[in-house]
Amino acid sequence: MASILVYTSPARGHLYPALGVALELQQRGHDVHVRTLAEEVDRVRSLGLSADAIDPAIEALDMDDWRASNPMGALKLSMKVFGDRAEHEVDDALGAISQSSADALLVDTNSWGAQAVAEASGLPWASFQPYFTPLPGRGVPPFGPGFRRNTGVSGRLRDEIAGRLTFGRLSKLALPGINAQRTRLGLVPLTTMESFLTRPPRVIYFTAEALEYPRESWPESFRFVGPAAWGPESDEPEWVSEVNRPIVLVTCSTERQEDAAILDAALEGLPQEGYFVVGTSAAFSRDELAMEPPPQSRVERFIPHDSILPRATAVVCHGGMGITQRALAYGVPVVVVPFGRDQLEVARRVEDAGVGVRLPPKDLSASSLASAVREAISLEAGAQRMAAAFSEYGGAGAAADVFEELLKQDSPTAGRGLNS
Repeated sequence: MASILVYTSPARGHLYPALGVALELQQRGHDVHVRTLAEEVDRVRSLGLSADAIDPAIEALDMDDWRASNPMGALKLSMKVFGDRAEHEVDDALGAISQSSADALLVDTNSWGAQAVAEASGLPWASFQPYFTPLPGRGVPPFGPGFRRNTGVSGRLRDEIAGRLTFGRLSKLALPGINAQRTRLGLVPLTTMESFLTRPPRVIYFTAEALEYPRESWPESFRFVGPAAWGPESDEPEWVSEVNRPIVLVTCSTERQEDAAILDAALEGLPQEGYFVVGTSAAFSRDELAMEPPPQSRVERFIPHDSILPRATAVVCHGGMGITQRALAYGVPVVVVPFGRDQLEVARRVEDAGVGVRLPPKDLSASSLASAVREAISLEAGAQRMAAAFSEYGGAGAAADVFEELLKQDSPTAGRGLNS
């Protein structure tokens, strides 16, 4: 049995997928230690896991890409945050390894400094990725803009030109922050983002091929395990049993952006169409919403989604991978209103797979959202097929299997250590 350090970035959407794996590894007899955002430490400890907060300096660097006026500006801000966090992650991850006497590491893909420490340590390690990979591939549109898939001549030409611009920009913005910490630890600097994305001996990829674009081949290190299923346990709220209308679950992101507009549009339009709106405002307080929740709706800051999804007819969201895949795992079709980050790609894949509707924010209104919800509900059969596809992967159990593969092998860098 091994002592395993799980190191996450300060985001619940990254912690919760990792927790499912951590609990599965613990049940198999491993000693698991988690480093995560301070507000979640007590929850993790209540599950029987060892947990400590990441360096407060990391958590203090908020993701502020929502302030940007365009996608490239948002990318610049987000890459700067990851790079700035990486400077603090190195010492924090080194301390966590020492404190936990770790034999192996599971590291968040967004924790660049911790990944550099993992590679330099010579210990077996893997990364986990809870969103679609930006790794380029033949027939796959360049990551970011949410282009419609087009494998014809015009599409290939578009992808080649746009790919050089978008992925080149990503590399230019990300590699300095990545390489600064690699150099600090005596590792060879990387020249491409492809090499960074495929660097871990294993990449635990929390999605299914049925929702991804098809590729000629995947890197040997990537392992599909299906969507993450772990979430805080909660019984169905008592008031849900009194709802006699079709329920539409409407969610905002836990990391602040401009998506309160989704909930405002839903509250204005959906009750008039015969739906009961259950809204989670997450990053927004009730005072920040444009309107007071009307009859036939209920809005709270947080409601465990698993307590509502069994009754939901549709889900309306910003396109975070967590809520999108969780809805589809229940066979519930989605309406995605993407505001940035990876959400444009999620929205397009949902549309491409026939499991939901993509509604651009510029077209968002009470009437357009009501129309999109009706269209999404007509795609329930597609959502049910996706749920069946998800169920074949194994989730946390499959992820733990992947990680234990590493423990049975000699790490290719074993014995090098952090001071070589």
